[in-house]
Amino acid sequence: MKSRQLLDYIIITLKGMAMGAADVVPGVSGGTIAFISGIYEELITSINNIDLSLFTTLKKEGVKAFWKQLNGNFLVALFLGIFISVLSLAKFLSWLLEHQPILLWSFFFGLVLASIIFVGKEITQWNMGTGFVFVAGALLAYFITVLPANENVDSLPYLFLSGALAVCAMILPGISGAFILVLLGSYKTILDAVHQRDFTIVMIVGAGAVFGLLSFARLLKWMFNHHKNLTLALLTGFILGSLNKIWPWKKVLESKMFGEKSVVINDMNVWPTSFEGNNQLIPALILAMIGFSLIFILERLASRK
Repeated sequence: MKSRQLLDYIIITLKGMAMGAADVVPGVSGGTIAFISGIYEELITSINNIDLSLFTTLKKEGVKAFWKQLNGNFLVALFLGIFISVLSLAKFLSWLLEHQPILLWSFFFGLVLASIIFVGKEITQWNMGTGFVFVAGALLAYFITVLPANENVDSLPYLFLSGALAVCAMILPGISGAFILVLLGSYKTILDAVHQRDFTIVMIVGAGAVFGLLSFARLLKWMFNHHKNLTLALLTGFILGSLNKIWPWKKVLESKMFGEKSVVINDMNVWPTSFEGNNQLIPALILAMIGFSLIFILERLASRK
């Protein structure tokens, strides 16, 4: 790995914070932020370095060689940013989801819409195969988004499994780990545990996330190495189909109370003109355009770097 200075690691930590902020919101992927900011391949490679050979290196060559093979400085800086972001933003984003959902979803709708263009243009060759996989990914994602969310679940083994599945989605560009948690019924439990500092739940979910991360990263690296265009086509289609989930204007069909909070179990998208209540159309459009523009600003900054 290339030599870095302190400022480089501060920038990596900031990128980690952006990834963490995205991953807290159902429908937005931290993997997309990693892809845009130019650290995605290094992240996957570094995760793949975590295997038994690390301990052989530690035994034979010492701590310095072990840390270098791990690319430890990069991983620590990145995951420190993610951790800081999740702890500091979870409560605020939870409040926004409850009190200003249209504005929050509008911003992320614009961001994810731009991500379709960004990830899609990485495909170097379009043909029948990539076209079919793109359409299949879009249809599959749309089908998943119309599934009703499970009720809130707080079983510790289930939360371990949720962490493992969510982190697999979290490192894929376009697939939201938080959205997977919503479908599994674990999102509210985990979000509340984070901003209430329930470290038992946080540690169980974290252990599941580590297990899932180490298992899935190897498959992901193999897919990118051997079928990169097909993989990117699938992800681009999945982002497109997933837009259904983060459409800002919705009509609630079913909700249930968990403690003092009402949680939506099933809903449907409506046009802004059909929305019951204040549709906040103008500020929503402005935030969507900001989110859309932000992707290309980040891309330009990454390319300059």
